[in-house]
Amino acid sequence: MISKIILFTSAILTVLFVGCTMQPKAPSKITPNVANKVSIVSTPTGITVSMASTASSFEKAISSKGTWIIAITKNLTIDKDLVVDGEYKSGNKDASGKDLIERKIDLYGQDEDKNRFILTAPKLTINSPQTSIEYGTFKGDLYISSINFQLIDAKVDGNVYFTTNQAKSTFKMDAKSKVAGKQQLLLVK
Repeated sequence: MISKIILFTSAILTVLFVGCTMQPKAPSKITPNVANKVSIVSTPTGITVSMASTASSFEKAISSKGTWIIAITKNLTIDKDLVVDGEYKSGNKDASGKDLIERKIDLYGQDEDKNRFILTAPKLTINSPQTSIEYGTFKGDLYISSINFQLIDAKVDGNVYFTTNQAKSTFKMDAKSKVAGKQQLLLVK
């Protein structure tokens, strides 16, 4: 009996010591796409982020074939109207266990400095539900057609237009966010 206890204790101690010396996994895997200057980052939890550094890579990332998180890596100026399309499950669950629909546009650096960036375009239309713009500035007019759009510590240097009553009534912005222009419901005929 004593030999079994010693053997069992030795096995547990071995597992503990080996487990303590293992190196942690790398936080993410980055797959660069040199042609489009976009990197797709996959985290250990399976979250996929598009890291956009050009107009074309940003447009691809916000399309219905893009990713649920889009992060710009520098100030971007795009000389045409943009549309955020598609419905994305973030991998998060609500209190009842249902998959959450979310979309994020991160206007800040994903490194330790977290530099804030400026995205400039004449018009940005939000069609994806549960979209947020976070921690930077959008210069241009924002058209919101989806529900539950949020500004999180972000600035809109332009106007915010809502294309439906529901888009307007579910819009949220935190105390740090600002809209330089007007916020108005458009009467679509």
